[in-house]
Amino acid sequence: MDRVKPLKLESADTGGVENDEFPTSMDPTEDFVECAGIVIDDATHEDESTVIWRTADDMKFKDTNNPGGYTLTQLAAVGDLINLYLENDPPTPGTDYSNTYTGQRVDQEQWKRTSDASLLKQIDYTYTGQKLTTEVRKVFAANGITILGQLTITYTYTGQLITSIATVRNV
Repeated sequence: MDRVKPLKLESADTGGVENDEFPTSMDPTEDFVECAGIVIDDATHEDESTVIWRTADDMKFKDTNNPGGYTLTQLAAVGDLINLYLENDPPTPGTDYSNTYTGQRVDQEQWKRTSDASLLKQIDYTYTGQKLTTEVRKVFAANGITILGQLTITYTYTGQLITSIATVRNV
């Protein structure tokens, strides 16, 4: 706003003064621009892939790695989302679930983003005999390759009873 001074029309009932009802330069210290969304481009990218907009009471941010858009609260809680997804299943809307079996045992579970089929979460199971001994849970970045969080859970048995569970956050 220090290089380009848009003109404004503002009525007294929205904080303006009488002169604001005629086109006047905006004051960057007191005025704001109201619009439905803002597209951020650079010299080589003019594709509307990086956008900021409002949906109800949420500000949302979209780029090529996040085509659906995240709210500001979701972006602030990315670390919390990783922990949440390590400990719980991702939400059903927006994800596709699949699993693989060996006989009657699940060897692997995967959740992929519905929008682009990139991997969101994976759990690999290891067994000794019929006993589950290890779970390795991984949460992936938007590219479906980079591991953002990994949790290894090891089960110890006495006879048929689990006597201890050790959890280590590897990433």
